[in-house]
Amino acid sequence: MGARRDRFDMRMADQALSRTVNGKLKIAERGRRAERLAEAVSKMKYPYTPTIRSWVSQAAGKPFAQLDEKAVKALVAKKA
Repeated sequence: MGARRDRFDMRMADQALSRTVNGKLKIAERGRRAERLAEAVSKMKYPYTPTIRSWVSQAAGKPFAQLDEKAVKALVAKKA
């Protein structure tokens, strides 16, 4: 094979290794972030910040506009 193919294969191997190493770190960070944002939701009042709205909509699996404060509190209680 040529030099281009060798570089391509090396890059693919490096990327696979990075996904393996970084994937474990990202899973742990997602857990810490979920705990941190769930705590913030319990302390804040309803007009939430965009960061919290994004996390809540991702955790609920629906757009934030379709959720009310009661649904958000129930979601946080279920996550905790």
